[in-house]
Amino acid sequence: MEVEDGQWMIKGMAWDDPYRIRTWQELVNWINEVGFLPFFSNEIEGFSAEEHVSPDFWWTGDREQDPWEWREIIASSRQVAYGKFFDQRAGFISLEWLPYFVNFRRNGYDFDSRWEDGLASRREKIIMDMLTDKDEDGDMIFPDTQILSTELKKKAGFGGKKPGPDGTAPLKNFPGTITALQMQTYLVIVDFHRRVNKRGEEYGMPVSVLLPPEAIWGYEKVTDKYSEDPAVSAAKIFDRVKELYPEADDNAIRKLMGIK
Repeated sequence: MEVEDGQWMIKGMAWDDPYRIRTWQELVNWINEVGFLPFFSNEIEGFSAEEHVSPDFWWTGDREQDPWEWREIIASSRQVAYGKFFDQRAGFISLEWLPYFVNFRRNGYDFDSRWEDGLASRREKIIMDMLTDKDEDGDMIFPDTQILSTELKKKAGFGGKKPGPDGTAPLKNFPGTITALQMQTYLVIVDFHRRVNKRGEEYGMPVSVLLPPEAIWGYEKVTDKYSEDPAVSAAKIFDRVKELYPEADDNAIRKLMGIK
């Protein structure tokens, strides 16, 4: 998206363009082909879902044509990973490339190890503890029921006036904390649901459901590249973008991919 005369302008392809992506499954197929893809346009021209779909149906609620609806369908299909992975903005990663991002972004750390080494914040720890547990052998397990991000915020003690789960002061910046955990690939968005009132009726806008990627695709698959130097994984991600967009500015690639 771009701002023109104070208004957000959506990019995209003409309706009759033969290269236009026409369905959410076509978008998934293209994500799997390129490996990973930001949702919205960015400094690398052409490297987004936005630029390859029609600009005419955004936020219309049309499940067949609206890319904003497609992101919900794609997240729940779990054919690819969806979350805020690209410069704190949304995008998709194929399951083939997800282990490279996990290894690079986590720098080889499982979350518990990151916490033990003092590299994670208390806010991140509280959220991750609510979405994971340990069995008798110390292995990671996950809750049977999904929790809406709105409910997660409340239970984790963000906002409001009540102390957090650990008895300390109410926590702040839930959106920033959740985004940081997605950028580090400890969480992905796996579904969207509308809230339900006391009468059992749905209301409001769909709300995201977040889980560790290991809960969806398994620990071994997600951490498959832990044996690789994280810098090597980062270089492979950079090289893939450069292969697809050879004219792209190197600094723009590094910024978008989070490569320092």
